[in-house]
Formats: sequence, structure tokens, C-alpha cells
Amino acid sequence: MSVNVNRSVLDQFYRYKMPRLIAKVEGKGNGIKTVIVNMVDVAKALNRPPTYPTKFFGCELGAQTQFDSKNDRYIVNGSHEANKLQDMLDGFVRKFVLCPECDNPETELHVNPKKQTIGNSCKACGYRGMLDTRHKLCTFILKNPPDPTEGGSAPVKKEKEKKNRKKDKENGSGSGEGGSGENFDAPQVVDRDDDDEDWAEETTEEAQRRRMEEISNHAKNMTLSEDLEKPLEERVNLFYNFVKHKKETGTIDAADKDILVEAERLDVKAMGPLILSELLFNENIRDQIKKYKRHFLRFCHNNKKAQKYLLGGFECVVKLHQVQLLARVPIILKEMYDSDLLEEDVIFAWAEKVSKKYVSKELAKEIQTKAAPFVKWLKEAEEESGGSEEEEVEDDENVEVVYSSSARELKVETVKPDKPEKEEDDIDIDAI
Repeated sequence: MSVNVNRSVLDQFYRYKMPRLIAKVEGKGNGIKTVIVNMVDVAKALNRPPTYPTKFFGCELGAQTQFDSKNDRYIVNGSHEANKLQDMLDGFVRKFVLCPECDNPETELHVNPKKQTIGNSCKACGYRGMLDTRHKLCTFILKNPPDPTEGGSAPVKKEKEKKNRKKDKENGSGSGEGGSGENFDAPQVVDRDDDDEDWAEETTEEAQRRRMEEISNHAKNMTLSEDLEKPLEERVNLFYNFVKHKKETGTIDAADKDILVEAERLDVKAMGPLILSELLFNENIRDQIKKYKRHFLRFCHNNKKAQKYLLGGFECVVKLHQVQLLARVPIILKEMYDSDLLEEDVIFAWAEKVSKKYVSKELAKEIQTKAAPFVKWLKEAEEESGGSEEEEVEDDENVEVVYSSSARELKVETVKPDKPEKEEDDIDIDAI
């Protein structure tokens, strides 16, 4: 008996079908296991290797799985009912088979183990995008990409079709050999009145606008997947050119959100402050920190990696404007700290080790020497704040809330702790 691949579709004439799972429990005690008898047929209907849904069951159930491809035995340890596994298969279909745009199962996975990405393309609507790789199964897929010979992948199918066409041409072009010798005439064109059928495309403005939106959405998805497949250096250059264009066109002041979206699209968010520092900072860096504070906060807020890149960008700016900025290093760092672009522990970690990643080792050492007074002040301020908190706790213990019936508000009074009274001298009873 077959069921719909997308079981949320109740249409009995739904074209995408798969066999219902058949599970057979074997063994006893600790050796009990569930064999999925028809996993190969189910996987073929989903256009996925049979190991993927089997491993998905193992991930969801927290059970070990075994694969015996030669004998078509796919096993999940433990005793599991077929209906339970069928419901779990729906989860696999939703996450790894159905297209997120059109909900059709005509999708193919494109695994790139080097970049640790799994792409998804739909042959029905043309969608191209990336899968969310947080599920445990994605680790298995990255280590075991689909075999081109399994699941009827597109490249193999195309090669087979080409070979068949060549054979057909060779057979057809022979001078009567192997052929029937009969001449088949082309069918005559039948004239019909199809006035009642309108095959023309809608030409209204609304229809044209709708079609353009669909094309642009597909183009965006294709661009997204293509850009993500590029090396890191190329993606950084794309982001650099995007920010540079915003600056040259004079729209950068209000483009902080667009810049963040582009960085996330290209997966270079952490490196954003480094590029922004290069394009937005010069010898007037203090004023520019205030001006572009919002731009940097979108990257640096609660992101220590981005803050480290900001310090690297700061070193590069100091290198370019060494005469004007070297003496002002502690003031600039304090400005960044006051603007919440840098956190204490990031600054302390940066100050502990001299790095020659962005500038020469000599200049990096000189920058850190100039920054030493600010780092020292920051450490002392942190220690003082820790001490003042302890004093506040002691003061709170000596505060008492007093309620007066004649007053309209509660009064808070500080009560001095009672000093212990001196113990009276022992009385000599004989002296009385």
C-alpha cells in the first residue's frame, strides 16, 4: 500500500507516492532490533540514499543504526512500531526532501564537504538554497555525500540519456540494417476551432509585476547559493565592494541594516568590523566612531570575534595614520569602550599578546605600549567596582524601612549597628 510523500496533502490523486514502511522486530533482550524491510523502495521514492532516513531514525530515537547495502538490510536498534517510524519519516521528508518554496519532493542535495554546506535545488520551481545544518543527520550527510549511482542523480541520468540518443541515432541512420524498412509518414495537421480556449499569457500590469517578482525571487536564491559557494576571499571582496558602493553613493549613513544583511548573506559577519574600519575610519577616527557607532554595534554587540576583528582594523588605521594616531591610541580605545564596541575581557586578551597579523610586530608592540595606561585604568576600575559592590551589600544590611502613620510615604533610615554592651563586672555577694 502506498501513501503520499507529503502526508499533509490529503488528495488521493497526489502524484508523489511512496510505499508504506514495513518494520520487522528481530531478536530478544539487549539484542532486539528493528529491520526496515522496504527501506530501499521508500528511499527510491524520495530520491535519497536509504542510509539517510535510517540514520535520521537513529538520531531521533537516540539509537544505533546498521547498514548492509549488499543484502538491503537497514536496522535500527531497539523495538519500534512501523506507525511510529512512519510518523518520524514525515519529519525527514519535511526537512530533507520537500522544497521550501513549492512543497514538491522533486529536490536534489548538493553536498560540499570542504565548505561543510548542503545545498538544495528543486526541479519543479527552480528553487536553490542551503539546508540548515544544525540537525545531527547533516554531519552524517557531509561525511557520506549521495553516491551519483544511487537515487538517480541528475548527472548520471543525463549521461545515460545522451548515450541512448546516440545509439538511437546510429540505429536509425543505418541503411536498412536492423530496421523494419517501413516508411512512416508524419501525421497530418488537424485544423480545429479552439476559440473557446485561451492559451495566451496574461498581459495586464498586475500579471507582469507578479511574474517579475517570481523571477527576481528565483534569481536571488540562485545568487545566494552561488555566492556562498565562493571562497572566503571572494566573499570578503564582494562585501567590501558593497560597502564601498554605499559610501560612494552617499547612502552609507542610513545603510547600517543593509550592510549587516549583506554580511550575513555572504557569511562574513564576524569580519565586518575589519572592512568597515578600513572604509570608514581615517585620522578623524574619534568623530567617526560616534558617527558610525550604530553600524559597528550591529556587528560587535555580544560578538567577541567581531570585536577582535575591530581591534585588528584599528591597528591597520593606526598604521596608515601613524603620525596623527599613535599618541592618541589610549583615547581612541576608551572611545570604543565607552561606545560599547569593545568588552573588557576582549581588550585584556588583546593586550596580553602581541600579534603581527595586521601590522608589523614592532608597530603592534608600540601600539600596545601606548595602550598600557588605558588597560591599567580599566583593570583598576574593574577592581574598584568589585570592592564598591561589597560595601553596598554591607550598607544594605544597615538600612531599615520605617513606616510612619502620619507620613504619606515610606522613609528609609540608616540604622547604626548596636555596639555590644560591656559586660558588667561580677558582683561579689559577700560585699553586699
